Amino acid sequence: MKLFDVYPLHPITITKGSGSLVWDENGQEYLDLYGGHAVISIGHTHPHYVKRVTDQIHKIGFYSNSVPIPLQEQLAELLGKVSGKEDYQLFLCNSGAEANENALKLSSFYNERKKVIAFKGGFHGRTSLAVAVTDNPKIVAPVNQTDNVIFLPHNDESALENAFKESGNEISAVIIEGIQGVGGIKVASESFLKKIRSLCDQYNSVFIADSVQCGYGRSGKFYSHDYAAVNADIYTMAKGMGNGFPVAGISIASKFKPWHGMLGTTFGGNHLACAAALSVLEIIEEENLLQHAGEVGTYLIDELKQFSQIKEVRGRGLMIGIDLPQELSHIKKELLFSHHIFTGESKPNVIRLLPALNLSKAHADMFLEAFKKTITR
Repeated sequence: MKLFDVYPLHPITITKGSGSLVWDENGQEYLDLYGGHAVISIGHTHPHYVKRVTDQIHKIGFYSNSVPIPLQEQLAELLGKVSGKEDYQLFLCNSGAEANENALKLSSFYNERKKVIAFKGGFHGRTSLAVAVTDNPKIVAPVNQTDNVIFLPHNDESALENAFKESGNEISAVIIEGIQGVGGIKVASESFLKKIRSLCDQYNSVFIADSVQCGYGRSGKFYSHDYAAVNADIYTMAKGMGNGFPVAGISIASKFKPWHGMLGTTFGGNHLACAAALSVLEIIEEENLLQHAGEVGTYLIDELKQFSQIKEVRGRGLMIGIDLPQELSHIKKELLFSHHIFTGESKPNVIRLLPALNLSKAHADMFLEAFKKTITR
């Protein structure tokens, strides 16, 4: 049997990691500013993370949600504290797509409606409804297609108001990333998020804050939507939540009332997943990583804005997009193969920086020096 070939791969086999560094099979060191697609939030093999997961596997790794799992209650309590959403409820699952799928389903249960507003450039996952609200027709199979999704221009308040005027009583939910990831690190404006909140209140629609990539402290606040100083009804989480262990969740406002069987999952919230997720929150709290991500991210953004060759620098905290002109499209590959620095990308020519939240200033400077060499040669 062969692997189903759906991933374009770099010819580099990573065998070891520590903090913001990884090594390949030949012992070559790389600076990791990609974090496995924003997943590595507290650094590779953080000692507390390793101990938490190791200790748990020696006790029990898994049992289903047919019995109480006290670790889930501990996770909900700590997540409420660190995120500042203590009056919310937690449902645990396994991936960002699954989190968004459950958020959309819960919204429809709540107001018994079908239509969803999503935005151009948005990416919400690859499962059935999550991919239907994703702005990429290429990955939407015929079976995923639906007339229930309304795509609007990003940050266009007039278009949003008009959509609600036309269909407000049919709109179940509005789903939006606080900062678009795959879409090129495009920040939802504070006024736009406030407009979503007010219209959802007016029409009894549900505000879903997709925080799969832009949440868990990456922006310098726990959820990047928090910059708008309004609360969403549901926050979806995944990537940085388990530092590589598959775990996801939705944080649900108190107005939603659960009933048995409403949502469900086999693996979601298992003992190992909760141990991993708890360790991440403990490290975020202990090492003050929200503030750190904000400070190092602001430093990087300010320094990158000094390069006149860059079209635009976007983002917040340690979620940064470097929009390059076509003639500099080679820089991402040059950073990897000449300077041994992993970064992400968005088409056509945006370099995405998604490092661990405890990225040191020294490693930030290492990147800036390499970037300067590639862009000025």
